Amino acid sequence: MEIWQLSATEVARLLRTGAVSSVEATRSVLGRIADVNPAANAIVDVREDEALDAARKADARLRHGRATGPLHGVPVTVKVNTNVAGLPTTEGVAAYRDHIATETDPQASSWLDAGAVLVGRTNCPPFATRWTTENDLYGTTVNPWDPAVTPGGSSGGAAVAVALGMGALAHGNDIGGSIRYPATCCGVVGMRPTPGRVPAWAGSPSHDPPMAVQAFVEQGPLARTVADLRLGLRAMEAYDSRDPRAIARASRIPASAERTRVAVVTDPGGPGLRGSTTAESVAATRTAAEWLADAGYQVDEVEQPLFGEAAELWWKLALTEFALGMTAEVERVGDPGFRRFFDLMFTVYRDAFGEVDLAGFVAGWARRGMLRRQLSVFTDRYPLVLTPVSGEPPFPMGSDAKSVERTAELMGRQWPLMSVPVLGFPALGVPATRSAGGAPVGVQVIGRPFEDDAVFAAAEVIEARAGFTTPIDPSPSGESHDVAALG
Repeated sequence: MEIWQLSATEVARLLRTGAVSSVEATRSVLGRIADVNPAANAIVDVREDEALDAARKADARLRHGRATGPLHGVPVTVKVNTNVAGLPTTEGVAAYRDHIATETDPQASSWLDAGAVLVGRTNCPPFATRWTTENDLYGTTVNPWDPAVTPGGSSGGAAVAVALGMGALAHGNDIGGSIRYPATCCGVVGMRPTPGRVPAWAGSPSHDPPMAVQAFVEQGPLARTVADLRLGLRAMEAYDSRDPRAIARASRIPASAERTRVAVVTDPGGPGLRGSTTAESVAATRTAAEWLADAGYQVDEVEQPLFGEAAELWWKLALTEFALGMTAEVERVGDPGFRRFFDLMFTVYRDAFGEVDLAGFVAGWARRGMLRRQLSVFTDRYPLVLTPVSGEPPFPMGSDAKSVERTAELMGRQWPLMSVPVLGFPALGVPATRSAGGAPVGVQVIGRPFEDDAVFAAAEVIEARAGFTTPIDPSPSGESHDVAALG
C-alpha cells in the first residue's frame, strides 16, 4: 500500500516511530496529486517546494529529539479562503489573486504548529458561497464518484482532495453546510465542531465580515475516517488570542460516548424555505437509524419543526446582511456563473421575506436565541439527532442556477445544512447510501455542545456499516464504483 492511501492516524504513527520519513510521505502525496489532480481540479495551488522543505525540517526535528506535535510531518491541505502568510487569499475570485495574506489564520496555524506539512490550497466557489465548487479563476472541481453531479461546496476542493488521496486531512469551513455537504457528496466525512472549540477567523480580504458570518462560520476538518476527524480536530483546538470566542480546552465540559437516545428527524416541519426532503434522502436517514439501533442506541423518529424554522431563519438573517455588504462586491468582481446563482438566490429571498426592516431583523436574531434554548432542552431527552445531510442527493452540476423555481426548491431542501449554524450545535456529515447515479447520499449526526465525542462515536457506527472506502480514482464517466473493492 502506498503512503498516500493511508489514513492520517496511520501516517502520524509511522512518522512518530520513524518507520517512514515526512519527506517520503510528502513525496507520496505529491506524486498522487500529480497523477489525479489534473482530472479533479481539487488543489489549485500545489506547494511542492515549500512542502518538501517543511518535510525535511520535520524529519530533522525528529532526528534531533525535539518535541513533535500530533500532526508531525502529515501532509494536509488548506482552503483558498483562509489566510496563509505569503500566499493569496482568493476566495475563488479572480480579482483577489493579488490579495497576499500577511499572517496565517488560527485554523491553519494550529495545524502547522502541530507539525503538519502544507502540500496545497483547495478550490472553492466565489466568496465560498455555493453548494458546488466552480469559478472562473480556477475552473470546476469534479466529483470523483460521478462527474455529472456536484462535489458539494464550498469546501468541495477539500472533500475531493481527501477522497482521492491527495492528503488524508483537509481544512474546511462551514457557514451553511460547507464542510458537511461536500464531505458526504464525495464519500468522506466532515465535522463542524461546537462553536468556540476551534479558534478561527473568517474575514474577507475585501470587507469586514457581517454579523451572520461571525456567528455562523465554523472551521473544521474533512477526512476519510472519523478517527482522522478526531485527530484533525484535536490539532485545531490550540489556544489563540485572536479569537475571543474560543474556550480554553481545559475548561470544556467532559464528553460522553455512551450509547444513548437518538431522535431521527426527516420532516423539517414547514413549506417553502422551511424545507422538504426527497424519498431517497429519507431512506438513507432511516437506514442509518437502523444501524444505530443495531448498535444499541435507542432510536425514535420524531417531529421537530424547529429545524425547519431555524433553516428559514438562516436565509432571513444571512441574506439580509449579505444584501448590504456583499451584493455590490459580487456585482463588481463575481464571475458570470456565480452572479447568476447569486441573483436567483436573492430573488427567492425577496419572494419569501420581502424587505426585512430593522425590527424584523432584530426579532430574527432574538428568535435564534429561543430556538437554541428549545433545542438544548430537547437534547435532555435526545442527546443526539440524526437527519439527512441534505434534503436531496447530490444535484446535477449547474442545476442550482437553472431557474428561480429550481433554486427555491434547492434552498428549501438544504434545511439540514442551514439549520445547524443557527442552532449552534456540533454536527458531522457522513455518507450512508448511494444514489441511483452512484454518488454518495449522506446523513448528519448532531450532538449537544461540547459533546463532540458522542457525535464521533455515533458517526463511526454509520461509517462502519456504510462501507465507503477511500481513496478512490476519479470516475471518468460516472460509472458505479464497487465500494467493497476500493481502497
